[in-house]
Amino acid sequence: MNVYIGGYGPGIVTAGGELTRLASPSFLAAHPALPVLYAVGELGRGWITAFTTEGGLRPLAERSSEGEAPCHLAVHPSGELLAVANYGDGTAILQRLDPRGAFAGAPIVLRHEGSGPVADRQERAHAHQAVFHQDVLHVTDLGTDEVRRYTLDGTPLEPLALPPGTGPRHMVFDGSRLYVVGELDGAVHVIDDDRRPPAPASRAEGPSYPSHLDLAGGLLYVGNRGPNTISVLRADDLTPVAEVPSGGDWPRHFAIDGDRMYVANQRSGTVTVFALKDGVPEPTGQAYEVDSPACVLIA
Repeated sequence: MNVYIGGYGPGIVTAGGELTRLASPSFLAAHPALPVLYAVGELGRGWITAFTTEGGLRPLAERSSEGEAPCHLAVHPSGELLAVANYGDGTAILQRLDPRGAFAGAPIVLRHEGSGPVADRQERAHAHQAVFHQDVLHVTDLGTDEVRRYTLDGTPLEPLALPPGTGPRHMVFDGSRLYVVGELDGAVHVIDDDRRPPAPASRAEGPSYPSHLDLAGGLLYVGNRGPNTISVLRADDLTPVAEVPSGGDWPRHFAIDGDRMYVANQRSGTVTVFALKDGVPEPTGQAYEVDSPACVLIA
C-alpha cells in the first residue's frame, strides 16, 4: 500500500517523502489492474499524465485534457477507459486506454453549456467530478446544478437536476442511491426513489464550503472548508453522528483506508492521519507536511 499526495505544489509526493515533479497535479487516480497512476495538471491549458508505479513513478504517457483546469479523473472498472472533468470550461472527456494503461486514440470530448443563479460561481458550466457507475459516466456540474450523464460512447443521457444554487461538487454511490454534496449551498443531497430533503454538511457556525464525501461502514463522511471539520452522518437518514476538526486549514480531500483516514488540508500544508474509532475520526498525532495538498490516493 502506497500513499500518494497530489496538489498545487511542485508535484506528487509519497508518504515517504519522495517527490515526482509535475505541474499542479491536483487529482490522482489508480488503474484497477495495472501498476499505473493518472494525474491531472490543473492548468489553464489542462494536461493528463500516466505514470508507471513500478520502481517509483515514471512517466508513461501524456496528453491534453481538452479543456481548462482539469480537477478530477476516474478510471472505468474495466481499465479500458479514463474520464476527466475540466472545471474551467465545463468540458469532460472519455479517453480510451491501451493494454499498458497508456492513452489510445483521440478522446471523446463532452462539451456543455449552461449557468446557475450564483453569478460569480455559476456563470458557465464547471465540471467538477467524473464517476463511473453501472457503465454510465456521471459528471457533477457546479455551474449548472446538474449531474450530467453519458453512455460509455459519449451519448448524453437525461441529467439529474439539483435545486438552483446547489453547486454540486463531489458525489458517491451506494447501490442505486446517490449522495451529492453542494459546495454553494453547504448541503448533502440524496437522489434515489425517495427524494428526501437535503441535510447540512456542517453544523458549525459561519460559512462552509463542503469539498469531498465518502462512505464507509454505513456512515457518510464530509470534508468542510471554512469550519475546517470532518462531519460524520448516518448514511441511511443523514442524521449527525459527530463533527471533528480536520487537523488543519481547508480540508479539500480525504481518503479512507481501513481504520485510517488521511485528510489533505490544503492551506496549512498538512495531510493529517486519523484513526476511525467506532466510525469517528480521532487524531493519531501523525501528519505529513506537503505543499498545498489537494488529493490523497491510497493504492
